[in-house]
Amino acid sequence: MIDEAVQPVLDGFVTSVREVADVKAVWLHGSLALGDYQLGRSDLDVIVAVKSPPPAAVEEVHRRLIRQYPLAEKLHCSYMTDLADLSVRHPTFAHQEYFDRPVTPVTRRELAIGNCTLYGPPPAELLPAVSDDELFDFVRRDLREFWLPATRKRGNWYADIWVDLSLLTIARAHVTLATGDLITKRAAFDVLPRLGAPADVVEDIRRRRYHPEQVRTGPWWRHTRAALTRRFVRTAIPAVLS
Repeated sequence: MIDEAVQPVLDGFVTSVREVADVKAVWLHGSLALGDYQLGRSDLDVIVAVKSPPPAAVEEVHRRLIRQYPLAEKLHCSYMTDLADLSVRHPTFAHQEYFDRPVTPVTRRELAIGNCTLYGPPPAELLPAVSDDELFDFVRRDLREFWLPATRKRGNWYADIWVDLSLLTIARAHVTLATGDLITKRAAFDVLPRLGAPADVVEDIRRRRYHPEQVRTGPWWRHTRAALTRRFVRTAIPAVLS
């Protein structure tokens, strides 16, 4: 069930984007589709399947929606014309910028699992299925080529988003590579202790995600948290990949 504060944003987006683009379908993925959405914190992850490349006017659709609904700043959308080629980079509006990026195998699998359609036919009718091999290859590459090299830089790890995403991504990747399943961020918290994640850091992430009024602060904690997180990421990724 979609949060009542989010529904007007999604309804307004679907109506507006259909006025300027040749839309085949609009789908949700991420936390909205998988049942772990946190109002004001989670992104509104959307895919629009289009019959032809979207016009420049879609950027103004997003900016107009943000002016009307501040929550729309978190509406991130890729516009897919070629639904089969995993390497294609699709026009995307996210973080208030318009750029190109691929729709990953993880996103494609989320679309199939969530099966959450705002307009048009469901994902299974238009989107080719992602094989387990394609999914596993992407997950391994993401850990090996993005997250592991990132531990060489100290500065990033003082930011909340790096701490949160690194640990939750590792836990979710572990489950995917072991079982082929995708789990939510909420479910990842149950996996992290089994991987040896530092308990204080896991609790810090949980509080910021679900109980922001209880968040720890202070430079000492940020320094300690950064060191603990980098050390865990460096050791956990090789274990998950083995």
